[in-house]
Amino acid sequence: MGFIKRVRDEIRIIRERDPAIHSSMEVFLYPSFKVMLHYRIAHKLYKSGHYFLARWISQRGVRKTGIEIHPGAEIGEGFFIDHGNGVIIGETTMIGNNVTLYQGVTLGGTGKEHGKRHPTIEDNVMISAGAKILGSFTIGANSKIGAGSVVLKAVPPNSTVVGVPGRVVKRNNTSYPREEMNHTDLPDPVREDIQNLQESNSVLTNRLLELEKQMRLLQKGTAGGKPVERRCDDEDL
Repeated sequence: MGFIKRVRDEIRIIRERDPAIHSSMEVFLYPSFKVMLHYRIAHKLYKSGHYFLARWISQRGVRKTGIEIHPGAEIGEGFFIDHGNGVIIGETTMIGNNVTLYQGVTLGGTGKEHGKRHPTIEDNVMISAGAKILGSFTIGANSKIGAGSVVLKAVPPNSTVVGVPGRVVKRNNTSYPREEMNHTDLPDPVREDIQNLQESNSVLTNRLLELEKQMRLLQKGTAGGKPVERRCDDEDL
C-alpha cells in the first residue's frame, strides 16, 4: 500500500470512529494518526533488520503521543486508538483488522520469556479504557473487553469480558459493527453476585425471624401449663 493511500485510510478511519473530529485537517493533530505513521515506518525498518533505527523512530512517536507501539508488533488494517495516552503494545503482539483500543490499554507479556509472549487480537475486537491483556493467548474475533479488566487467558470469539481477573460474561453475541461499539453498557458480574447474596440473606433472615416467633409461642404455651401441639413439617428440618 502506498504512503498516500495509507494516510487517506488513516484519516478515514479516525473520522469514522471519533465524532469529535470535524475536519480532515484536525486528524493531523490526532495522536493515533501520528503514532501510526511512526509505527508503519518503524515496522518496515524492523522487518528489514534495522532494529536501532526502528526503535529510534518508535520512541520519537512515544514522546509525541504517549502511545508506545513496539516496531515488531503486527497490526492489520483499520486499527484505531481513541485518545490513546498510556497505550502499550508489546513486540510480539498480533492485531487483526478493524480493532479499536481506548486510552490506557496494555497488550503485554507476563515475564521475561522469549518467543511469542504477547497477545493475539483477532478482527473487530474492542478493548476499553484501562484494560490489561497479559500473556500469549488469543482474544477471539468480535469480542469486547470491558474497562479496567485484566485478561490472563484466552477469550472465545463473540464474547464480552469484564472484571479482575477478566471473565466471560456473554457469549455468541452478535458481531459489533464499528459504529455501534459501546464500551460502557457492559454486564457487572460483581454487582449481580452481591445482589444475589443480598436476596439470599433476606430470605434466610425472614425464615429465622419466623422460626423465632414460633419458638416464643411454643415457650409461652408451655409456661402457661398449656403445651402447644406443634407439627414438624419438612420445611422446618
